[in-house]
Amino acid sequence: MSASGTAAAGQVEHMLRQVTPGRYDAYEALLHALSDGRVWMLLWHGRAGSPDAQYGNMEVDGLGYAPCVTSAQELSASGWTRSHEVVDGVDIARALYPDRWGIWLNPHAPGGGVGIPWADLRRIATGLDRMPAGPLRLSEPAIEIPQFFALLTQNAHRTPAVRSLRRAWVQPALGAPYLAIGLDLYDTGQQSVDTVRAMMQQSIAAVPDGLPVSTVAMSDEYDPVTMWLRANARPFYDREAHAAPPEQPGYGYPPPTAQYR
Repeated sequence: MSASGTAAAGQVEHMLRQVTPGRYDAYEALLHALSDGRVWMLLWHGRAGSPDAQYGNMEVDGLGYAPCVTSAQELSASGWTRSHEVVDGVDIARALYPDRWGIWLNPHAPGGGVGIPWADLRRIATGLDRMPAGPLRLSEPAIEIPQFFALLTQNAHRTPAVRSLRRAWVQPALGAPYLAIGLDLYDTGQQSVDTVRAMMQQSIAAVPDGLPVSTVAMSDEYDPVTMWLRANARPFYDREAHAAPPEQPGYGYPPPTAQYR
């Protein structure tokens, strides 16, 4: 391995030793080290590069992980006698997260090592600074900004690409809390995306200074904020509900409040 590769592996191991329960800053630093480093993936079947190569797997708290080690020294210490392959952290993240698999670092180590769940592999694969650091605390927004929501609803109604809008208050493990707007679109083509971006820019003018606002796509099946919104938040704007005709009494019967003489 090159000197730079050895240094990267050493940084992963250094940060791994700093991780303890509640030390989200140390865990975040470990993710950054992994994004620049490499891991030694343990192969249950086949050899590196062969069509039948298959990673090992383990399950912890209902989540799946592929076990790996952080250096050739740790590989020796693990006692693993089957094959392995050395993979860049970004590459293994891109390979595993779409199937909702994480990696488990040094499961042979005292204390059992550290697991990186698939949601954090997704952050490594797509850019750690682009997504909030978990675990996330999500709730209904308690802030009172009716002008913003009224303007956003008005602008959404004028933007045909928008089907519905939802909202959540997001508190990351690290960093400032923010308001997330879930965008459910009829069409995700570039023209529609551009019109929705313009809609948000026009609406942000009504947000109080200092309040961060972000958006998430409701079509993103991997985003934890989107998943929470789908399960817990009703739309505050719904084009189809807004356009629905008023309910009529069924089966030809008059409404219960009708009066007869």
